Amino acid sequence: MNRLLILMILIVSFLQATVVKSLKFDGMIHLSEEVASEMVGIKEGDLVDIEIIDEAVKVFYKQGYFEDIWVEEISKGEIVFYFKEKPTVAKIELEGIGKNDKEKVLNFLGIKKGEVYDTQKAALSELRVNKFYEAQGYFDTVVEHVTENLSENSIKITFLINRGEKVFIKSIEMCGVENLEYSDFEPKIANKRAEILPWMWGFNDGKLKLSDLPHDSLRIKDTYMEHGYLDAEISEPFLKTYMDNYEATLTYSVDEGKQYKIGLVDIKMPKGLIELDGLKKEMVLQSGDVFDVNLLRSDIKRVETAVADLGYAYVRVVPDINKKTKDAIADIYLRIIPGDKVYINDVRISGNSRTIDRVIRRDVFLASGDLYNRTDLRDTKGALDRSSYFDRVNIVEERVSRDKIDLVVEVTESSTGNIGGGIGYGSSDGVIFNFNLSDSNIFGSGMTASADVERSDIELDGRISLQNSRIFDSIYSVGGSVYRRQNDYNTDTITTEYDATTTGFSVNVGRRFGRLWGASLWYLLEDKEYDYFDDDKYNLYPSIVKSSIAPSIRYNNTDSYQLARKGISFNSSIEYAGIGGDAEFIESVSKLNFYHSFRDSLNYDLIFRYKSQFYYLLDNGFIPIDDYLTMGGVSTVRGYHSGSIGPTANYLDSNGNTILGSDGRQLSYYVGNAMLVNTIEASFPLIERFKMRVAVFLDYGMIGKDSLSDEIRAGTGAVFEWISPVGPISLIFAKPLLEKEYDRTANFEFTMGRGF
Repeated sequence: MNRLLILMILIVSFLQATVVKSLKFDGMIHLSEEVASEMVGIKEGDLVDIEIIDEAVKVFYKQGYFEDIWVEEISKGEIVFYFKEKPTVAKIELEGIGKNDKEKVLNFLGIKKGEVYDTQKAALSELRVNKFYEAQGYFDTVVEHVTENLSENSIKITFLINRGEKVFIKSIEMCGVENLEYSDFEPKIANKRAEILPWMWGFNDGKLKLSDLPHDSLRIKDTYMEHGYLDAEISEPFLKTYMDNYEATLTYSVDEGKQYKIGLVDIKMPKGLIELDGLKKEMVLQSGDVFDVNLLRSDIKRVETAVADLGYAYVRVVPDINKKTKDAIADIYLRIIPGDKVYINDVRISGNSRTIDRVIRRDVFLASGDLYNRTDLRDTKGALDRSSYFDRVNIVEERVSRDKIDLVVEVTESSTGNIGGGIGYGSSDGVIFNFNLSDSNIFGSGMTASADVERSDIELDGRISLQNSRIFDSIYSVGGSVYRRQNDYNTDTITTEYDATTTGFSVNVGRRFGRLWGASLWYLLEDKEYDYFDDDKYNLYPSIVKSSIAPSIRYNNTDSYQLARKGISFNSSIEYAGIGGDAEFIESVSKLNFYHSFRDSLNYDLIFRYKSQFYYLLDNGFIPIDDYLTMGGVSTVRGYHSGSIGPTANYLDSNGNTILGSDGRQLSYYVGNAMLVNTIEASFPLIERFKMRVAVFLDYGMIGKDSLSDEIRAGTGAVFEWISPVGPISLIFAKPLLEKEYDRTANFEFTMGRGF
């Protein structure tokens, strides 16, 4: 009976069901009727199904275009969907902030002109603005938005921004700290207390950076790990803010634990992968040292690089630290997981809008088919960075198969053309004015051209140069320059003062040998004119011509030009004058600089420098007066005036008699032809965030005529070193040693633009 009743009800329901005769859509702008019909899920001839229509309405709402949707059946089987669309954003305005901030806010606001207005999206934009200012240290920022109808379907959104006030950290309490100090943590943490001159560049202003606050505990933990405290526990910071004066205090609770020393250091790897003894010798961490997580990371990188240089591009080095808490000993095991050997599939260049591809590729030391080598990648990045063509160089490794990888060299072009000038000062040269017009990457070809003029108290120098460091993208270079130089010489009480004007040109060809060595051959032709202050008494030689060739060799593996921490730079040249002209001599010049950093071994940024330079001048017939060697000044022995030390000889007339000056004294000139200068320096960090250092030095120099023992001088003192925004600056405070009563000393010297 029940089954029969249910069947009858179903039959009646079917007979009464409405069939869809038509579907209509009213009020749609962003969607076409064809697309809307597909989204409804029913078509003409189907039975009207309320559930399907409800689902269709939900689907339409999800598109984000509609403010309201309703459905009516205007007659039996004729279904009409009515839509009220959201307005379109036609204009966006920001009120309450400056022009610079407006540009930044619009970039991340999340709403753009032409989009459909959405209240939830606008509320999210308000939150983004609030977080933006909160990250800059502004609190109590209020952001609201209002809308204004511009037409029936378009609006203007105005964001009203009240930026709030900045909160400054006045104190940071480190409860439980016994073995370290705030100064140990300060370089790492983002939230720092305000210093004595918070408004001055380089000093901490104490602005609260709320977004960085959760990470500062981890940074403090990392500092403890650098000092061997492996069990140190750092609480989340407790921030107390005083909104009446917008000042804050930070408090951390610290449990330092024990300081661990290193016990066993070992490497675990597949048999025969790499020579183990050599690998261990490269490691810095040694048994008995205090544990330092930074040194551990450095050792991991060294091991990874050594294995990756064998082609294992995806090598992993996993540190296992076995802590023996009772004895405060940590055994370190580095487990090497090499993976597969990988070969270079392709090298692609990206981002070079100006520099020609081949100019970049000539400094890429890996090519298609080569076995992967991480050192080659590092050297490639270094060579491209040193080229000065790019602001940024990044090499992306894209794996294309188990044993193939693509290298994508991404570069950001820099402005290589330059028109500039400047004013500087040197204690020897006085005030220095210079003007420069140059381009180190002409038309993206890698060629360099420049025009320079420099004027100081004792020199006027003008030069035009053109250099191609890789002619036809080969290992050869070619270049040349024309120049004119005026110098005032020997303004002292020992020798005669004179002026020399040199006009000349030079050409050079060179060749690279590997990545660090190079050689070149120069030819120079100069016309020299002399003007003596006592020219009524004598005229030794008013003008001469010098024609010379100068082969040279160089080596450089230092890590930086301005502040080298490791490596050696060496160059040596021999100038042979006498290829025609009046001058006939041979001059040998050799310079060696050695740098070593103790940052890894001592965990302190101490830099040791040793510099040596040797000059020898051989008289082959005639040496111009301004080519003789002199000593003193920032380039040789500090503590003495530039070019004021050397053996002298008297001017003689045609009869061999000594010439006297207008004041009755014997007229003389320097005749040094051999000079050796040695320098040792130790450079210490002073204020690291300002890139300020202080160095102590000892200069020891010898100069003579056919001997190095004629004149011996030394100087010692300290140098204030600063890599400033305008270049390296040195303030030299020197004390001369082994001085003689007639020496011209210089206790203070100042230089700009010279590397340390």
